[in-house]
Amino acid sequence: MQLKNIRFKELNIENWETKPGETWCILGGNASGKSLLAGILTGELCPKEGKVIDRPHKVSWASFESQQETYEEELRNQDTDFIDRVDYGSTGLEILKESGAAEEEARAAAESFHLGYILDRGYRLLSSGEARKILLLKEILGKPDLLILEEPFEGLDADSRGELSQFCHKLIDTDHNILLSVNRLADVAEWATHLALLRKGSIIEQGLRNKILDTPAVRNLMALDSNAFPELPAPIEKDYRKSNPLVRFSQCLIQYGDERQFENFDWELKPGQHTLITGPNGAGKSTLLQLISGDHPQCYSNDIQAFGYQRGTGESIWDIKRNIGIVSAALHRDYRAPGNILTVVVSGFYDSIGLYEPASTSERSLALQWLKIVGLREEANTIFRQLSYGQQRLVLIARGLIKQPPLLILDEPTQGLDDLNRHLVLSFIEKLANLKATTLLFVSHREDEHLPLFKNRIRFEKSEVKNVRFQAVVEGETL
Repeated sequence: MQLKNIRFKELNIENWETKPGETWCILGGNASGKSLLAGILTGELCPKEGKVIDRPHKVSWASFESQQETYEEELRNQDTDFIDRVDYGSTGLEILKESGAAEEEARAAAESFHLGYILDRGYRLLSSGEARKILLLKEILGKPDLLILEEPFEGLDADSRGELSQFCHKLIDTDHNILLSVNRLADVAEWATHLALLRKGSIIEQGLRNKILDTPAVRNLMALDSNAFPELPAPIEKDYRKSNPLVRFSQCLIQYGDERQFENFDWELKPGQHTLITGPNGAGKSTLLQLISGDHPQCYSNDIQAFGYQRGTGESIWDIKRNIGIVSAALHRDYRAPGNILTVVVSGFYDSIGLYEPASTSERSLALQWLKIVGLREEANTIFRQLSYGQQRLVLIARGLIKQPPLLILDEPTQGLDDLNRHLVLSFIEKLANLKATTLLFVSHREDEHLPLFKNRIRFEKSEVKNVRFQAVVEGETL
């Protein structure tokens, strides 16, 4: 396959050629043009200039964007209004069978990825990591001539990343053609034989993987200057509710049918008790955070206190959320309201998806400051969904941090970010902790994001109790 003289939007590729037996990885930062390149390779995008020679007949593309499309399709097809139960969408098995695979093959593949337990579960009940794995597996089962994996390791726990990498290696050994596209240097797989560096739409280096990794271009592409990271803008003063503890759980139980996700969970979070939450995909990390914010229906069937309110005693969801900032894959998935990115950032003051009342001059001014910090000030009037996935995540991070609330929930906040922006966000988190006004709850599968400021941890591990999948272990200092 060869691309010659391609001109499409910001993409400008003079010549790039792949040959049989080569496995390529594309490395580029946020908004470098990786998704545009993938769209051209699939045939979804048709540049007016240049040509693609010997494009594979069947090209599949697994990305965050395709995951979002699947979620929205599931929402359109849900039948809750017409049946006597909640419709949680297609089951994991039904999604895998959309690839054309027979049921026996789909079940065997799911077991190889330790996904057998979600084959009968509705798609909208899956965690972000579980949904990502099932969709990656669906594309693999489709047996395309070329499989484009864009950021395939994002959102996966360490074991799942290793399993996926080994599985891809086996596919390559059996003559499957894979193109890997990543924005982090650490995600350049060892099974890739060749590497191309993409910067601002142009391939600036290409060749053998190990040779390119030793070039100055790689170091310049991923160069970090921590001294250049800006200070946080001063927040607008808000009258937040004071409580100690901020949150308290007593004998918490989460159950789906006959299966318990976790049980007997006792925990309280005091101001300043920055806490790291770890565990495998599907263990209950995001569920725990949604119980705090009120976004999980079982928060009302449990003994939970948040900011002095006992759940289910007449408090509104907004009484809780006004004290919380949130960045998560679920928020990113559900933020489908129309509007430009300035309104998205301002909506952080109102804890809403979309903006439904006029913003004050001071709110708009602070939102513009945050957009400047994340490098998107000039895009303030751009529609949110027109940005790349990584740029969207930066906007949502600005939204979550803008009011600097008593509690900031960060559920894999750096998902989809390149190394430079990831370190920028981690710098924000450290600076915010130093101000001692905000308590942080942080979920991350990447150990290099487990910052020293997190003196406390909730660790989800597999349970030995029948019909209970996980147990949550609380560790760390007390205040």
